[in-house]
Amino acid sequence: MQHEIIIAGFGGQGVLSMGKILAYSGLTEGKEVSWFPSYGPEQRGGTANVTVILSDERISSPVLNEYDIAIILNQPSLEKFEKAVKPGGILIYDGHGITQKPTRKDIRIFEIDAMNTASQEGNAKAFNMIVLGGMLKTTPVVKIESVLAGLKKSLPERHHKLLPMNEKAILRGMELIKAV
Repeated sequence: MQHEIIIAGFGGQGVLSMGKILAYSGLTEGKEVSWFPSYGPEQRGGTANVTVILSDERISSPVLNEYDIAIILNQPSLEKFEKAVKPGGILIYDGHGITQKPTRKDIRIFEIDAMNTASQEGNAKAFNMIVLGGMLKTTPVVKIESVLAGLKKSLPERHHKLLPMNEKAILRGMELIKAV
């Protein structure tokens, strides 16, 4: 089984980190993995995206034109990547900053209120983990235990005290995601 995923938004939203954590999670499970980031020189505030491929078999190329799953965190990314979701694929978006909702009828669309939830709960830095939890609810591409191991590997040791908060955010995301 192969899952081709694009995560796109503004720099500073944790787009690249979310992709890296997914990649480490796949490695933990013995999967073949590709992590292919793309961002402008302004990184924070500019657009950023990352392609992650998780596969049981060898990956031929990290470059994709279509995706099984698109996680969209801003309007420019929605405009760019909505059409790149394969028919029957999944598009997940956070409504914060999206002015025109996705319109395709041949894909499954989910909304997650991650930004508002993270702000209300006083935990804006866990925004991306809420989104990741929502994605894992729709398509469990890796186990939560693997995500926690990936988090531990990607966070500097001085931040390991934040692991329980991130786990809570992932579980919260699983509760929040809803089909549109």
